[in-house]
Amino acid sequence: MSSERHPRRGVMLIVASPSGAGKTSLCRRLMADHGGLELSISMTTRGIRPGEVADRDYHYVDAEEFQRLIDADAFLEWADVHGARYGSPRAPIERALSEGRDVLFDIDWQGARDIAEKCPEDAVRVFILPPSLEELRRRLVTRSQDADEVIERRIHNAKGEIEHCGDFDYVLVNDDFDRSYAELAHIYHAERSRRFRNIWVQAYKDTLLNEAV
Repeated sequence: MSSERHPRRGVMLIVASPSGAGKTSLCRRLMADHGGLELSISMTTRGIRPGEVADRDYHYVDAEEFQRLIDADAFLEWADVHGARYGSPRAPIERALSEGRDVLFDIDWQGARDIAEKCPEDAVRVFILPPSLEELRRRLVTRSQDADEVIERRIHNAKGEIEHCGDFDYVLVNDDFDRSYAELAHIYHAERSRRFRNIWVQAYKDTLLNEAV
C-alpha cells in the first residue's frame, strides 16, 4: 500500500554551506530527480536583474510592502543583504506543507536557524562542508566568477559559517559529489517517511487492527 495515495505533511528541507562547497549543485540535482520537491522562492526589495523572471527567481516588492510584511510576521526568515532585503514568505510555504508538498531552501545558516526556531518539527537542516579550505579556494578560483579579494573574503566568511554546522541536523562533507548527493537524497527520503509526517498511518493502523482474520 503506497503512502503516496494518503495524506502526509510535507518536508521543509534546508540546505546551507559556505560559498563554493557545492550546495547549489547538490540542490539542483535533488530537485531534478524529485519532481515533488519545489524550491522556496524568496521575496526581495532589490530590482529585477537581466535574465530574471518575476515570481520564478524572486517575488519583487518595494521597501514599504516588505516592511508591512515584517510587521505582520509574514516571513519565516528575512535579512538585510547589501542594501536590499530578502525573506521567505510564510503563507505559501505553510500551504505547501499542509498539502503534502516538500519545499527546499537554499539559504545561509542564519536563515536556517530562524526557520527552525519557528518550525521545529517541519524543518530538516543539512550543512554541506568542503573537504578543506584549500579545496574551497580552488573551487572558487576555478569557477572564475569572483576577483581575488572577493575569493579571500569568501574564505574568511566560510570559517564563520562552518562554526555553526553543529547546529544542523545533518552534516555532509562534499569531497565526492555523487556520494554527497546520494547521502543528501537518503536524508530527504528518510525524512519523508517519518511517522509524524505521514498522517495516513493512524487510520491505516486502525484498519489493520480491525481486520477480520
